[in-house]
Parts: sequence; structure tokens; C-alpha cells
Amino acid sequence: MYTKPILLLAVLTGLSGCLANNTERGVAGAAGGAVISSVTGGSPVTGAVIGGAAGYFCNDLNVPGCKNK
Repeated sequence: MYTKPILLLAVLTGLSGCLANNTERGVAGAAGGAVISSVTGGSPVTGAVIGGAAGYFCNDLNVPGCKNK
């Protein structure tokens, strides 16, 4: 039942390392968060806020593969 959201999350996480700065990762995180939240029955706005924040601050939190170029 949750196979598609989990695969989407894995793809978006992999792509987030290719983005060059916090803003690009924040936008990608917001889009991914909205889609995943919508698919799982949650609020797309809440998913976008959480995903955007995660993408934007991943460099500050020292997430592996999340460095500014």
C-alpha cells in the first residue's frame, strides 16, 4: 500500500544530493513532501512545509551527501 510513496521518497532523497544549494533542495523537498503527503492521505500543505524545511536545512544538520557546491 505504501510502496509508491516509499519509492518516491527514495528517489527524491537520492536527487537531493545533486542539488547545488539550500534553496534548490528546499523546493525539491517541498514538492516531494506535498506529493508524498497527498498520496498517503495527509495534507499536501503540511507535507510541503515539512519537506521544504528538511531540504533546506539538511546541510546545516550534516546529512551525508547534502553539501553546498
